[in-house]
Amino acid sequence: MKASRKTAPEALAPVPFNIPQAFQTTLPNGLRVVIFEDKRLPLVSYRLAFMSGDVHDPSDSIGLTSAMASMLTEGTENYSSLALAEKIERLGASISTSSSDDFTVIAASALGLYNSEILHLMSEIVFRPTFPSDELDLYKRNTIENLKFQRSQPNFLANEKTARLLYGEHPYSRVSTTAADVVKLSSDALSRFHNHRFIPNNAVLIAVGDVERDSLLKEIEEHFGDWEQGTAPTSTFPIPPTRENASLTIVDRQGSAQSNIVLANLALNRNDPDYFAVIVMNQVLGAGASSRVFMNLREEKGYTYGAYTRVDMKKLAGDFEATAEVRTAVTGDSLKEFFYELNRIRDEKVTDNELADAKNFLTGVFPIRAETQEGLTNLIVSQELYNLPKDYLQTYRDDVNAVTIDEVQRVAKKYIAPDKMAIVIVGDAEEIIPQAKPYAAHIEIFDTDGNPKELSDYGQTSSEPTADVAGEWVLMLDFQGQELPITLTLTQEGDTVSGELSTMLGTGKIESGKVRGGKISATASTEMQGNAMEFVITGAVDGDSMNGTISAPIVPEPLSFTGTRSKNA
Repeated sequence: MKASRKTAPEALAPVPFNIPQAFQTTLPNGLRVVIFEDKRLPLVSYRLAFMSGDVHDPSDSIGLTSAMASMLTEGTENYSSLALAEKIERLGASISTSSSDDFTVIAASALGLYNSEILHLMSEIVFRPTFPSDELDLYKRNTIENLKFQRSQPNFLANEKTARLLYGEHPYSRVSTTAADVVKLSSDALSRFHNHRFIPNNAVLIAVGDVERDSLLKEIEEHFGDWEQGTAPTSTFPIPPTRENASLTIVDRQGSAQSNIVLANLALNRNDPDYFAVIVMNQVLGAGASSRVFMNLREEKGYTYGAYTRVDMKKLAGDFEATAEVRTAVTGDSLKEFFYELNRIRDEKVTDNELADAKNFLTGVFPIRAETQEGLTNLIVSQELYNLPKDYLQTYRDDVNAVTIDEVQRVAKKYIAPDKMAIVIVGDAEEIIPQAKPYAAHIEIFDTDGNPKELSDYGQTSSEPTADVAGEWVLMLDFQGQELPITLTLTQEGDTVSGELSTMLGTGKIESGKVRGGKISATASTEMQGNAMEFVITGAVDGDSMNGTISAPIVPEPLSFTGTRSKNA
């Protein structure tokens, strides 16, 4: 019995994956049509995708594509937002719209017997949106609130800085719009932009499911055949900057209990010939829970719950990233292990077992992704949007299995550049700087609003004596004009504090908070509905009085507080 536990079972035989190629044609107006007949379920999935996305926003109207996509289902010439939603619900269907960096997509799904109805509603959205002012006002308010919320999220802050460093003036450097751009959105601007961008000769309509090809094609021609051609957008974008050295960028979240680490450099776009060698290499390095990075930083060192690498391949460019959320105290140690693994994958060849395991995973999971209709649809959509070979799906597993150990090392050396990495860390800058500064000569620091800070402001010994903050503090939190009572209970040893924060939402545990002179910074960690939650506390102490702010993901902006130390403490 013991021997069987030490020996991994034999791999199962590969799941057969015999998929025919989809039917393709182009209407006289330039609309490409892709139809894949799949009779397993009486459902049909549709995608109408346009070859323009957020990167094609006018420079003075960032966020216009995203706003247009979001507003398409909020009212048309024949349906109000509510009426359209009710119509879709009565059919048991779904229609959604979205934009990404490179594409804008209308997605729909319905029973096959409602093909005519769903195509009618899709054409209504495409040809007759009205962008009603009341719905636009609601969109603008919600978007502005979401922008505030984003700035409380460490992952957003890290991605924002990483994109700027890697892509420079290229539109891929933008990860979000601004409140100023949202405010100036208008129905007229959305309508003009829609008329210019939604043209058939810049789009592909994909249908996957329970359809009869000839019948469906006839209906598509009835709904979309009279769509007039236009001029597809052509844009020349700046080339992303060439990095010569590693750099360190820190976003200062005072009191943060953990550091969000991103190590990144430019890599390859989605249809690069090196694609298959890169995904095999990344599977070995950091794509899953058995990868080198994960096993090192989590299983061996215990620095984090998860450490990963990924290659974000877009239409025009792409980047390699290594990421982890680690305890603040082991930020430097985590960087050491990351760079050890990044150099090892370049300098040493992977083993036969590692290569086999990576291939088995990638080839094994691929047919599983196609088992559901939505999964199969997404595979076909990616094939069309990125202009992949016509036999891409049929030869995927062969292409993965063809990757050699030498190719893995070659692409690792080509696309992973440890000496030119952009190192981005979101966390307590005062604690992070001494740990991370050996890894880059150039260091920059920002606050969570994106404002630059002076490096010289950090690492200074305070002339003030360390304040005594121990005891129970009764604080009043300013929440939307109301004062809410909270209790902060602290114990102190030198400049380190621990304790708990008690609020109406629950109690958070504080570990390894810091007192620097008369200032305190700490993080209270708790759970809400099974999800981890952090309250970041920054305050100034003057005797028995304290004032400051508390930040949390559930509130868009820091909340101010004032209070005093309990005399009974």
